[in-house]
Amino acid sequence: MRIGALLVLLVPLAVIQPAAAQPAATAHHKPPTILLVGASGMIGSRILQEATSRGHSVIAASRHPEKIATGANVHAVKLDATDEKALTAQARHADVIVLATSPRGGGDPMAEAKAVSDSAIDAARATHKRLVVVGGAGSLNFPDGRKVVDTLPGAYQGEARAMRAVLDKLKTTDINWTFFSPAMSIAPGTHTGKYRLGTNVVLTDAKGDSRISAEDYADALVSELEKPQHEHAQMTIAY
Repeated sequence: MRIGALLVLLVPLAVIQPAAAQPAATAHHKPPTILLVGASGMIGSRILQEATSRGHSVIAASRHPEKIATGANVHAVKLDATDEKALTAQARHADVIVLATSPRGGGDPMAEAKAVSDSAIDAARATHKRLVVVGGAGSLNFPDGRKVVDTLPGAYQGEARAMRAVLDKLKTTDINWTFFSPAMSIAPGTHTGKYRLGTNVVLTDAKGDSRISAEDYADALVSELEKPQHEHAQMTIAY
């Protein structure tokens, strides 16, 4: 989610341990095959690039597969993420499902997010596969306990509340899930491999900025797939 400048509270850096990029899976451990739903989007395309660069095979799904970057280990498929049967069929060929869609195309973010997430949850349950959801910063809290979503401008409220509802639904399920919220600002940038990870509280730097590049977000997500640290939990990231 792209969110403009917002007032955020400083999180003491001493309590958050730096996280570095994880090494690619070795030849002795086959990298998991990933079903990536939303592979042509801003974040999804970078997850695709990061995953394939580490040797993962990716079933790259989108309503517009022609927009998906081609390359080794990429199998592009056309998929409507609300089609639970089609999503389940693709999930059977993967080890993990990554949902990287945003509820901003149908005019009703809450209904769209529910339809897509319900489909993914049902597919994960039917196939016994882990589900990792690309969430939004609006699903986080400030250090004082306030919900970020309650402080956002009106233009961002619909999408933020819809994604927070997805998180709430995941918490009630019996599947293996992870909800990965980015920093307050996420945009195309540089892959540094240097960032901090947290759980459900906004992370900021010494200047009070909460930001991450889409490339480093993708780095952390693929590392989480390779070495799970946040199963059945929310996680976040920032510099």
